[in-house]
Amino acid sequence: MGNVNRPIGYWLKRLDGALENHLDATLAHLKLTRRQWQIVNTLAAGSISPDHLSEVLHPFWRADGGDSQEREMAALVGRGLMILVDGQLALSDLGRARHAEAQSLVDESRRDLTAGIGMDEYAMAVSVLERMCGNAERL
Repeated sequence: MGNVNRPIGYWLKRLDGALENHLDATLAHLKLTRRQWQIVNTLAAGSISPDHLSEVLHPFWRADGGDSQEREMAALVGRGLMILVDGQLALSDLGRARHAEAQSLVDESRRDLTAGIGMDEYAMAVSVLERMCGNAERL
């Protein structure tokens, strides 16, 4: 009951840390980092330029910096999961297969993480957080 009065920032940081740790552990089974998952998952929608990928993933990488993103991308290329074709980054056949495996694990993880939370509750929470982010960014 004492946790009820904690501010939203406390819960956001605690949830963010718990989500990051859980995702790291989930993806470790496939030898993927969560940053590599973000790249692979983005590329699963289709090929894009390296600059566009950086732009899309910027909110996730802000604290890590560009060097980290380049290292993660190089690791994916080195493992044969990502290729560069005509200036566009894309998943290789192996990358698409690894994405499908990871997506299955991530989906299962999301089900576990949202156990006992109704769709309407989840949608409301996301809506409130989205509006709060917009308010905070305007300030």
